[in-house]
Formats: sequence, C-alpha cells, structure tokens
Amino acid sequence: MTERMETIKTHSLDESPRDECGVVGITGVPAAAEKVFLALYALQHRGQESAGICAVDDGEARLHKRLGLVAEVFDADVLQSLPGPTALGHVRYSTAGGAQLANAQPIMVKYAEGDLAIAHNGNLTNAHDIRNRLVQEGAIFQTDSDSEVIIHLIARSRHDTIEGQIDDALTYLEGAFSLIISVGDTLYAGRDPRGFRPLVLGRKDDGFVAASETCALDIIGAEFIRDVRPGEVLKLTGSEIQPLRSLPPAAQQAPCIFELVYFARPDSDVFGQSVDRARRRFGQQLAREHPVEADAVLAVPDSANSAALGFSEESGIPFELGLLRNHYVGRTFIRPSQEDRDFSARVKYAPVRGVLDGKRVVVVDDSLVRGTTSGSLVNIIRAAGATEVHVRIASPPVRFPCYYGIDMPTKEELMGHRFPIPEIQKRLGVNSLGYLSLEGMEGAVQESAPFCNACFSGEYPASLVDLDKGLIQPGDVKCC
Repeated sequence: MTERMETIKTHSLDESPRDECGVVGITGVPAAAEKVFLALYALQHRGQESAGICAVDDGEARLHKRLGLVAEVFDADVLQSLPGPTALGHVRYSTAGGAQLANAQPIMVKYAEGDLAIAHNGNLTNAHDIRNRLVQEGAIFQTDSDSEVIIHLIARSRHDTIEGQIDDALTYLEGAFSLIISVGDTLYAGRDPRGFRPLVLGRKDDGFVAASETCALDIIGAEFIRDVRPGEVLKLTGSEIQPLRSLPPAAQQAPCIFELVYFARPDSDVFGQSVDRARRRFGQQLAREHPVEADAVLAVPDSANSAALGFSEESGIPFELGLLRNHYVGRTFIRPSQEDRDFSARVKYAPVRGVLDGKRVVVVDDSLVRGTTSGSLVNIIRAAGATEVHVRIASPPVRFPCYYGIDMPTKEELMGHRFPIPEIQKRLGVNSLGYLSLEGMEGAVQESAPFCNACFSGEYPASLVDLDKGLIQPGDVKCC
C-alpha cells in the first residue's frame, strides 16, 4: 500500500504540518463524477476534513459535499445523482476558515454564463485585503474561505467574456493557487505565476483531466501530458485545450520543495520529478553529509520510506522494517485516563523487537516540525532493546511558518526555530542527530530548481500582503 493512503494521516517523529488540499477536474468523459471520485481517493492524503464533487450535465451543475473522508461522503447513489461529462472535485484540510461545511469545496454559484464552480489549492496572501475592499463595495461573503474571493473578482470583472473575466480576476491575486473552475460544461485550470502548488494535465479517452498529482491520473487510467505551467491558464473542452493569456510572469518560479519532502505521494510525479526518486536522493545525500556506524536503517513509516532506502543504499547499512505502522487508527480514539505521554506513539507505531534488540539503529524521517511526539518514539525504540538510536532528518530544520498553503505552526512552536540542533538532540534523547543541509536538499533535485524553501530559510518569494498590513496574525495563515 502506498504512502498515506490510510484512513487518517499521521506523521512520525513529529506532529507534522497538516496537508493542504487536492483538486481534480475532468471534462469530455461520460460519468465524469465517478472518475473524479476515484481521483479524489488517490488525493485523500492531501486533505481529510471534507470532500466534494460538482458535476455538470447539459449546463446544469449539481453539487454534493460533506465533512468527512471521500468514502464517507460518496456512495453509489450519490454518484448516480451527479451525471454529466464534466466534473470537478476537492478534498480539503481546513487551513483557511474553520471545519465547517460552508467552507468545504467546490464552491458553486449561479452565474450569468452558467453555473460556476471552483476548487482551489493554495493560500492567497492578499485575500483579506481584497475581501475588505469587496465588502466595502457591497459584496456579501458566505464562507470564511479565501477561495470565495476569486468568485467575487470574476463576477465583478468588466470583461465581456468568461475567459476575460477569469483572466482579469487572477491578475489581482498574490500567493499560491492551483485552480480548477467550471463554467457550464467548460473547465478552466490555472496556476499562480510562481507555481507554488502542483497541477498536472492528462488525457482520458477523448477528454481531459487536471489534478494536483499524477497519482490521480493513474487511478483512472488517464495519460499524463505535462504540468500546467506556472502562470498558465487553460480552457479545457471535450475536444481541445485552448491556452488563455498567461498571467504576468513572476521574477522567479518557486515550486514548494516540501511537496517533494513530504506532501506528494511517492508514486506521483510533481514539478517534473519522481517523488520517490527525489526522496531517495535526499536520503543518499543525507548519508553522505551525516555518516554513522550502525547495524540497521529504519524508516518512520510511511512518508520517510523512500529517504530511508536512499540512506541505506548510500551508507551500505541494511534497511530493516523495525517500525510497523497501524493503518487502522481512526480519526479519534479513546485515550486512557492515566497520563501517558507515549500513548499516541504506541497506538500508531509498533517496534519489531527482533530487529531492534541489541542493535545500533539509524532512524530516518522526512522532517521534524513540532517535535511533540519525537521523544516518545525514541523511547519506544529503546524499550525494544536498541542500544543506540541515531536520528537523521531528510530535510533541513523547519524554522519558519508557511504562508502559501501548508498549515505549519508559528515560529514559536517550531522546534527548529526554538532550539539549536545540539539542544534538539538532547531533548530527543538520541545518540546523534543530523539534518540534510539546504544546499544538499536542493542539489538533489536541482533540475526543478529554483524552489520555495521559505519554511527552511525564511525567504518568502511572494509578498505577504495581509500579514504586512496587519490584517492577520502569523498564526492565522491558512489555505484554501
């Protein structure tokens, strides 16, 4: 089973940054909603709070969305009620707005040119600024989502055509957006000029598919064509792709390198990279930068599996299944009444004593963010008999929050910001700790550079308008 296909995402040595959103749109394919449903299954790792599908048949749009996982939101009867050759879908983790049905996507409105629906992945860094101006002009908002801002901008555009209105609306946006919009039976797909979030284009039979990752194409048997380019806006009909005027180019493209580190599924290709191969190269470089004498390399399953394999390949230390992941942990579980700080880790991970007992082990993880459960997992490994525990992180210390669609903590909550590496090592209770360098990480995937590495470096490529104007606080930065 591939990484993070399980019911609920959990991380590893750490309470991870939470996922963003996943989008998919299909046109020119019979029963498109059924294909979107399958594609959302493949994108479930990108959001587990809500799921929705909007299907269009002869210009009439029908929408179904609920809080919950894809399998909980849709069944055969629901899908049969969503006919038509055009559909778009969304899975969400609430980064902007709360856990409310009103904020679930797609968002659908009645529009002069036909029913309009939108599915958005990313975070607009000027959404509050635009929203305030629109409210002063009389606009009424129904949700807390920054995606609704885009709908208002489209509706207020003075251009004569829907293509001109979409193009005009997107020029006002700052920050990260990968969008799929339906107007009547036509789909539009677009990315922000820096290309923060992935969006790929595929062909299914005589129609087209746009989705967050190629794993969504694979599950429905669609052929990958190419990435939607940064700043590109495409009109997709049942038979052709028509490029619209591209958005003004950014000074520098900035795809999010954390997609390759953690978010994207390992069987996907994003930003022109195989995610699995990128993570293996991270692990190989990590082994070169931080060698260690040990008997076994362990991955904290599942997101670090590829990096751990790469570390093992480069170091020559055997890769072992020393930790097993419980894939059946529900979204909630009953915590024992007694205080037990290791309980959550023990529910999620089981040590393989035969592998660990009497061994020096290297534990490889993809990232270390809050570090709240890290020591607990180290305790579990030591209790299983490991004589030495060395931790290797296949990315640099996360020191800064993300403002482009990844729900990371504030700086004050980030272990990499609060403590130097020797202190982190002490707090984890490990024999040694090594992080992949920023240069080593980017060098491993240099063919897709330059990247946004703001969570590691603090260098933000897109203007933080709302933050700079004091319209939000750092902890309020969310997505979708």
